[in-house]
Amino acid sequence: MKYAKNILETIGNTPLVQLNKVTQDVDALVLAKVETFNPGNSVKDRMAVKMIEDAEADGRLQPGGTIIEGTSGNTGMGLALAAIVKGYKLICVISDKQSKEKMDILRAVGAKVVVCPTDVDPTDPRSYYSVSKRLSTETPNSWYVNQYDNPSNATAHYEQTGPEIWEQTEGKITHFIVGVGTGGTISGVGKYLKEKNPNIKIWGIDTYGSVFKKYHETGVFDENEIYSYITEGIGEDILPKNVDFSLIDGFTKVTDKDAAVYTRKIAMEEGIFVGNSAGAAIKGLLQLKEQFKPEDVVVVLFHDSGSRYVGKMFNDDWMRERGFLEDEPTKAEDLIKEHVDTPLVVVRTEELVSHAIERMRKYKISQIPVMDITGFVGSVDEADLFRSYVENKDIAEKPIKEVMGRPYPIVNANAAIEEIAKLINKDNQAVLVDLGNGKHHIITKYDIIGAIK
Repeated sequence: MKYAKNILETIGNTPLVQLNKVTQDVDALVLAKVETFNPGNSVKDRMAVKMIEDAEADGRLQPGGTIIEGTSGNTGMGLALAAIVKGYKLICVISDKQSKEKMDILRAVGAKVVVCPTDVDPTDPRSYYSVSKRLSTETPNSWYVNQYDNPSNATAHYEQTGPEIWEQTEGKITHFIVGVGTGGTISGVGKYLKEKNPNIKIWGIDTYGSVFKKYHETGVFDENEIYSYITEGIGEDILPKNVDFSLIDGFTKVTDKDAAVYTRKIAMEEGIFVGNSAGAAIKGLLQLKEQFKPEDVVVVLFHDSGSRYVGKMFNDDWMRERGFLEDEPTKAEDLIKEHVDTPLVVVRTEELVSHAIERMRKYKISQIPVMDITGFVGSVDEADLFRSYVENKDIAEKPIKEVMGRPYPIVNANAAIEEIAKLINKDNQAVLVDLGNGKHHIITKYDIIGAIK
């Protein structure tokens, strides 16, 4: 009979799949190394088991011990599978920018999950680097993995992933492209491939907010390059020892939006449901397409599964909130479709100024149309009310008609955003949209700004 003695024996030998539609503008054969076929659904299974086995061999990890690691989720999953099979406890320290799905999955396989803030310096005691180290000193019989500087990380890919790619392409590979985080994959695979053929080009995919690209090109660790970003699994605000820059021919940076958009494209156009770093890798590959010739064989590695991101890149609301959806609004109705059923807040001419102020506070709005029995006859703006209040403290008890400004212009639902934008200026802060049947909605300058991609 042919079977695996435990789940760890199913790691590796993942397929190489030709990409067709998403890379149709690339004049070369493009193959994806789809690492979601590992049991933990990511490339990290390989190095997680290797790091544990090496720690067992030299005594750093003792029977019944606790494994502690800072992770973006995928390494934690690999460690969790190994911990279950081998009888260890696991504490995963994860940053709060990682998807809820990643955290839930880690808990489902028995890991204790500690969540830390993303927007702190690596040396900050609240960072997931610092918390991981602290927990390892406080927890008896524990071992801190430190995938960033642990040489077993890169060794796993030198011994496994690199040889697989070489054999699957029959040595014809000319370029290897992969997102860079801890550096283990690019360095391990790159070392093996360049030993086989020094002419193979190794390209790293970086993200804006990360230091890799500039450091590789200039040798300068520029802290001004560091800022918060959404893309998961790639980029760093430190220089992990596993990143061997001498093996890397170059980096290209990909925006958060492009990474998210291309993650969805891979699923829709290739039928391959993979994660955020795969989208970044494909967009990076397209940015590098001038590097390739028709006879080239380009291998791009897909790190993990799209199941980790169903609440993010594969969620329309999440994408829309960040301006990542490609269906850009063009008309008035596009700007208000998310809240079109919300009743328009108005104030009547004979109501008091205090009533308008109360409504602004309650609904957190800055502009209110003014009505009488004939329809819209004026408007009030919080800035105008504040200015009037400074001039006269009794203004709150005056009727709205004494302080109101001109009524807002009214457009139909098909009015172009460019037309609406021209109507909003320092003297006019909003536009009303006529939805028919006596219904109206308001568009402010913030709605226009939110539509800018």
